[in-house]
Amino acid sequence: MNLLLLEDADFVGVDRVRLSGRRLKHLHEVHRAEAGDRLRVGRLGGLMGEGQLLSLDAEQAELQVCLDQPPPAKLPLTLVLALPRPKMLKRVLQTVSAMGVPRLVLVNSYRVEKSFWQTPFLQPDALREQLILGLEQARDTVLPDVSIEKRFKPFVEDRLPALAASTLGLVGHPGDYPACPRAVDGPVTLAIGPEGGWIPYEVDLLQQAAGLQPVQLGERILRVETAVPVMLARLF
Repeated sequence: MNLLLLEDADFVGVDRVRLSGRRLKHLHEVHRAEAGDRLRVGRLGGLMGEGQLLSLDAEQAELQVCLDQPPPAKLPLTLVLALPRPKMLKRVLQTVSAMGVPRLVLVNSYRVEKSFWQTPFLQPDALREQLILGLEQARDTVLPDVSIEKRFKPFVEDRLPALAASTLGLVGHPGDYPACPRAVDGPVTLAIGPEGGWIPYEVDLLQQAAGLQPVQLGERILRVETAVPVMLARLF
């Protein structure tokens, strides 16, 4: 935890917060904090700054905080991601949040197993938990906007064109396609498929309906959890 992320309910005054639970445990076991220590803090959805630990015991911690710094800028990106397998989804959510993706759309695909949509990790509280872990890692306070689209064709035909308008639209897919561009100047809409990639019909529809052009990273086939950070680092 590189940032102690505070929520509205933590505030007991304008500049005072009380913490318990996971964050209190982290203060004890990882920071080995003591009264008087200064820590990096941020208010969820708001500013960042510094907090001074006023008291700390087994039940709670109390801090005085000064929030005067903006969070880091987000990437100019909409990421459309075929739903990964549940265990991988947790890691991908943390990565997306840590790397500053502002908008994530989880979509269905022919190669996405139906059972994946039953995972409890798609519940709002579970999604939020993983996204917060990513924010804490990267020292950010603003949660990505996550939406879920279980019907591929209606999403690509009816909603994706508006999301991709005035952006560079790309489809990550192995094959005889141009290489993924580097250091793009401007907003991007990027679609990354499931394990094994999109099927040809999906690539064609993404291209024809929403204007997303296929690009590749080379001959190697990467796991989704690897492809996401590799493509984002290359693009931005």
